Amino acid sequence: MKKLLFTVVLVALALVSFTSLQQNEGVLLSDSQSVLIADTVGNVDVSSSVIAWKGFKPTGSHNGTILLKEGFMQIKKGTLTGGTFVVDMTSIKDADGSKRLEGHLNSSDFFDVKKYPTSTFVITSIAEENGKLAVTGNLTLKEVTKSITIPASIIKVDGLITFKSETFQVNRADFNIKYKSKSFFANLKDKFIKDMMEISFEVKEAK
Repeated sequence: MKKLLFTVVLVALALVSFTSLQQNEGVLLSDSQSVLIADTVGNVDVSSSVIAWKGFKPTGSHNGTILLKEGFMQIKKGTLTGGTFVVDMTSIKDADGSKRLEGHLNSSDFFDVKKYPTSTFVITSIAEENGKLAVTGNLTLKEVTKSITIPASIIKVDGLITFKSETFQVNRADFNIKYKSKSFFANLKDKFIKDMMEISFEVKEAK
């Protein structure tokens, strides 16, 4: 079954022309407690993996979630050495349930999900710095690719890997998301939306 899952995900990755995974030294894993396992794609449990987002403006903030479409973690001798994660941009949800906000985020003002229904993150290196993991990878959003480094932890839970980030920031202006951005429109006064978005995630390996 594991061989079949690996074959399916590798074919899927080839079809969408993902960047090949780079071999790294890897990070040793430790044991912890059990996790919920449900629907799976590749070797990642997409139904119990989640990404949290938060955006800011002068008068407040909005937050919500977005889901993985599929994911593949490269594991070698009990260590994580790479991974590719496909984000379903059509799954953006506002925590307050605002359909108006969700529709706006889906529109061409922001993520233009009809044209760009997915984004990807491909791990290129994993290092330990000051007792924490620094996971570097290529984030592709709206056909723009930038290298980012994420503070994260990796543990083995009942023999399965959980890959969890701390809160980190992504600059939407780097990916040409221009709506009410001072990086593109200098005279917005207090009618702007901040460029820096807060992101965190928890990705769980499938059985």
